[in-house]
Amino acid sequence: MKRVVITGLGCVTPLGHNVDKFWSELLKGTCAINKIQNINTENLTVKVAAEILDFKPEDFGIEKAMIRHNDRYALYAIAAATQAMQDSGLTVDKDVDPSRFGCAIGSGIGGIQTFCREHSELMSSGPRRVSPMFIPEMIANIASGNVATVFHAEGPNLPVVTACATGTHSVGEAYRMIKEGRADAMITGGAEAAICEIAIAGFANMKALSTSEDPMAASLPFDIRRKGFVMGEGSGVMILEDYELARKRGAHIYAEVCGYGNTCDAYHYTAPRSDAKCATNAIKWALEEAGFKAGEKVYVNAHGTGTPLNDKAETLALKQAMGEDEARKAVISSTKSMLGHMLGATGAIEMVICAKTLQEGKVAPTIHLDQPDPECDLDYTPHTARDFKADLTISNSFGFGGQNACVALRRV
Repeated sequence: MKRVVITGLGCVTPLGHNVDKFWSELLKGTCAINKIQNINTENLTVKVAAEILDFKPEDFGIEKAMIRHNDRYALYAIAAATQAMQDSGLTVDKDVDPSRFGCAIGSGIGGIQTFCREHSELMSSGPRRVSPMFIPEMIANIASGNVATVFHAEGPNLPVVTACATGTHSVGEAYRMIKEGRADAMITGGAEAAICEIAIAGFANMKALSTSEDPMAASLPFDIRRKGFVMGEGSGVMILEDYELARKRGAHIYAEVCGYGNTCDAYHYTAPRSDAKCATNAIKWALEEAGFKAGEKVYVNAHGTGTPLNDKAETLALKQAMGEDEARKAVISSTKSMLGHMLGATGAIEMVICAKTLQEGKVAPTIHLDQPDPECDLDYTPHTARDFKADLTISNSFGFGGQNACVALRRV
């Protein structure tokens, strides 16, 4: 089995369109949640989100034709992938054979902006006015396909769709591709751009979203006042490589990917199991594969959505997977308190955060944690960032359909 390392990072987020800016704002505890500006919320019960307001795809060298013929979510992915490739310094043909270079960029929802636009066109002008690019712009695999086209990644292509666990599963499956010798390098992550009327209405009507109109009291992970998540958008992408390839070419290595757990609750459309059995197994298996030992310093980027059921179940899962004593020693945070929930992109962005945590020795906070829930009684890094030199990080993601994912990283 091969060792797998991270050599490049890229992101497009509501807190910044590059990793340095994004990381700096996270450590400051900056909240990206605000009144929604890109759509009319007059008839919506939800008024706040973490939007990207100033994204210009041409700033990332994306060609005009590609800008015209890609949904916003795919443009986020291409921009983040461009950054990650530049950061890694990986050169196709010179460093890696195209047939051994793959792509795994998922999206939980795909091109819903395109769907809404073309449906409006159908209703107002009839079927002949629907764009011939409607289907390729809408489908959830097109970001992975178009990133592969841009960077000549002719190897395995696996765009995962597992709701809010998509980004973490994407990284985990890319890790397995390299570990098992099916690829030498992978572009991997997630992308989402679903802040639109129909998506907000759907999530709101199932009572999943916070209805607070105060941006500073809307996303409240692990707080007794929490009532739902806040939607976010963006993309996180990283370059994974065979360790020997990275070492041979002198690449900068952020971290080693060393564990992956993937389970299903097999229980309910949206609600997690109250016993957290299967989420526990996903975390436990990732830790076991990573060689976790009692006494190691662990940072956990929690799924931490700010929904009543999730935060309680995740707390229980961490205690069961790590053992209560080790779970209480772990340093945990939910960066969704600042970014909202980026759906299929969230696990990928949070993996970028884990890599930066290992590199910088700093943990981003859980802001607005003013009234901790007694049933969520672990160390969630309230309010302010802290110094912490972790040996190991894990990132948890849990999605509708009972999807559970956990990926572990180590310092190299």
